Amino acid sequence: MKRLTPYFRYLIPCRLQFGLAILFGLLYSISSGFGIPVITQYVVPFLLASGDDGPAFGVILGILLLIPAVFVVRAVSNFLNAYLMAYTGLHVLESLRVDVFRKLQTLPIAFFGGNSVGDLMSRVTNDSTVLQAGLLKIVDDLIKGPAMLLSTGAAILYLSYQQKEIGFILIVIATVPACIFPIRYVGKKVLAKARLAQTEAGSINRILNENLSAIREVRAYNLEEREIARFAVSCRAFLKQVLKTVKYDKFLTPSIEVIAAFGVSAALAVSIIKDIDPANVAALLVALYMGYEPIKKLGNLNTTLRRSEASLDRLEYILKHDDSVPDAANAIALPRPRGSVIFRDVSFAYDNTPVLNHLDIEIKPHEVVALVGPSGAGKSTFANLIPRFYDPVEGTVLIDGINIRDTSKQSLRAHIALVSQDAILFDDTIENNIRLGRPDADAAAVRAAAKAAFADEFIAELGEGYATIVGERGSRLSGGQRQRISIARAFLKDAPIIILDEPTSALDSESERKIQQALETLSKGRTVLIIAHRFSTIQHATRVLVFEAGNIVGDGTHQSLYASNNLYRGLYDLQTTTAQGEPHSRD
Repeated sequence: MKRLTPYFRYLIPCRLQFGLAILFGLLYSISSGFGIPVITQYVVPFLLASGDDGPAFGVILGILLLIPAVFVVRAVSNFLNAYLMAYTGLHVLESLRVDVFRKLQTLPIAFFGGNSVGDLMSRVTNDSTVLQAGLLKIVDDLIKGPAMLLSTGAAILYLSYQQKEIGFILIVIATVPACIFPIRYVGKKVLAKARLAQTEAGSINRILNENLSAIREVRAYNLEEREIARFAVSCRAFLKQVLKTVKYDKFLTPSIEVIAAFGVSAALAVSIIKDIDPANVAALLVALYMGYEPIKKLGNLNTTLRRSEASLDRLEYILKHDDSVPDAANAIALPRPRGSVIFRDVSFAYDNTPVLNHLDIEIKPHEVVALVGPSGAGKSTFANLIPRFYDPVEGTVLIDGINIRDTSKQSLRAHIALVSQDAILFDDTIENNIRLGRPDADAAAVRAAAKAAFADEFIAELGEGYATIVGERGSRLSGGQRQRISIARAFLKDAPIIILDEPTSALDSESERKIQQALETLSKGRTVLIIAHRFSTIQHATRVLVFEAGNIVGDGTHQSLYASNNLYRGLYDLQTTTAQGEPHSRD
């Protein structure tokens, strides 16, 4: 319970509705636990009365109307309690999900490399729902349950006092502890099974996300049956864990009812032995029965608490995850730089696997630098250190002589534009996708950026022009069109440092030609790093850095490296060999 206490703060914005829900919950509990048994004591004698000595019809009618009166109060208060709790719950769920999502926006890139998208989605949606439901049920039942138990206890004391009989009180005292044993047993089992069930729910989301993200590959390689089998296995594993949770959960209520049956039998035995008036027996039995209802609720509350704990574990994995790339306590805002980038004795490793080894390199303002080398040589990691997607294990990265760890990440990234090989667009209009580069830009600036990126022509041919919705991840546009939108976004941002991550890969020659022209324009007067596997991408580079196994083994122009660097020459010739096997050099 202590673990959940910090999350009760989500109830504060809805404290009025929540307070009213508690008030109506108390009214429901009192009308149920005390009202019904006491009314029963007065109603039963009239049902047993007969003959001319019975009370007048008006008195009978008045007494009988007490029954619906109590039930009306009970029903209205129960409805208002349930509605206001649901109102509060939906607001709690909204706040909780937003907080988890906000935390995800601050976590470093490395966090997402080690966690599947599907599992993170499950934590944000499913686990937050479970925790929200748990918070409200725990608070509500912690008020209503004890209130009903106390009110039924008061009814039993009142009725027993009238009969001068303590037998019923002793029965209640004896049976309540007996209910504790199944509650504790079930709680431990449910916690273990709920954790496994939530993990399996994350696996289902992961498989679903993978499948929907690769639907073309699934069709192309006839993987439908394989995917169905994978999904079915995961669903079956989830089902097994949920059924185990349900088994223990549903075991609780019958076990308490069995104990209650023994309690009722004992109460009947006392009433027979003591020759208690039937009307009082009925009232006492009703009170005794109503007393077991809150005990069952408190037992189920324990189950809810265990489920909530399992979901809380998964949510706190996100909420309490340390930012491995934090802003400094006194971080400064980076002024617009000229574009100098210096790596000073920089090393980096993924999970203790070295990727970059003691790099010392200076990139001057307005240089266009190509990063080439085999896959896994460290090119992308080198570039990713500049916007602080990662921090070096050793060494320092400086921009215009300022250690980027001393600057705020937001101000640093405001001066860097990124154009990736996989141009990601949001399911919004073309205009809004371009405007991401500078959210306050007007329509004229957006169109100017599109023209500079050679995108204005194809946009004009679309039915709705700049208001065209691009679809999820830009699915309604071709690869070349998506890339030109991405470049237009970089034009609009007007950043002094640009990182181009293989921006023309997998494009047709016409699209590549236009994008190359756009990139050459974009690169003027800026510091540009081009991560390249295709040498056609780096035609306008003024300098080339050759990477091998985390080291820079070549630094110079194309001509000097082709003449002196075997690795560079081999990579270049591999891509430019003619049908006769003769190499070309770029002069």
